[in-house]
Amino acid sequence: MVRTVVAGLDGSPESRAAVEWAAREAMLRDLPLKIVHVREPLPEPMAQAPLVGGETMQDWSDRVPRESAEGVRLRHPGLVVTTEQPSGRPAEVLATAAGTAELLVLGSRALGGIGGFMVGSVGLSVVAHTARPVVLVRAGEQAADEHEPDPSGVPSASAPFRPVVLGLDTRHPDDTLLEFAFDAAVRRETSLTVVHGWNPPPYYAYGMSGDLAAHNAAALRESTALTEALRPWRQKYPDVEVTEKSRFGSPALHVVNASAAASLVVVGRRARRSLVGTHIGHVTHAALHHAAAPVVVVAHD
Repeated sequence: MVRTVVAGLDGSPESRAAVEWAAREAMLRDLPLKIVHVREPLPEPMAQAPLVGGETMQDWSDRVPRESAEGVRLRHPGLVVTTEQPSGRPAEVLATAAGTAELLVLGSRALGGIGGFMVGSVGLSVVAHTARPVVLVRAGEQAADEHEPDPSGVPSASAPFRPVVLGLDTRHPDDTLLEFAFDAAVRRETSLTVVHGWNPPPYYAYGMSGDLAAHNAAALRESTALTEALRPWRQKYPDVEVTEKSRFGSPALHVVNASAAASLVVVGRRARRSLVGTHIGHVTHAALHHAAAPVVVVAHD
């Protein structure tokens, strides 16, 4: 079965940005794009009730994915684009669609300022319940946002891509996560910045706060652990320029800060369940809500 890049479309600005990002990603991967517009069950009178301009909800539901696909084909000649309109609960339908996808792309609403981005219940549910990579794209995302400025200082999609940023926990340097990040950098012909934030154990922090030698020793251990985790991947991808950033402090904060100069942020989610349900982790949660670039969540063991 040929995998596809799948984009969820509900007609909102953020979902339209997600479709456009998904089209660019499909071109990078030489894969077809599938636009999925979920029909939520409605009583027949509501489905046929006229909206503004006399259009019914049924008409609108038919028109939106069709027009979106037509626009993508015009902007990306040669890209194979299909549409699908299954019925059901959006989170469940999209999670199912992700199962046979190379990756699933959804939208997140920009709040602006320190508010960050709004990842709705559907997006969070899909992230937590699918084993495939899920990308969240903010409303208003443009191709030029993911590229360096041109020589005149103007953002341009014809300029090189900004670096890919990977948030990595050196205690669990999963191969699936690392493979995705290095592959994304290769496809974009750009560099990879690997961010690792660390804090000492609580019982150690008090004694270390005024001990510069102890702090430096801990910093060296963490930096060495990052270098060792990346060593085989540097060998596998010798053409990818890698920048290692092992920083004291909140891993979530360091990843969010690095996102300001990124084309894509890659974070992981351990595919495990607890008695209270799935858990996406605080670093991934922070990236989804506050990163300044598209975020891909890669599930791993």
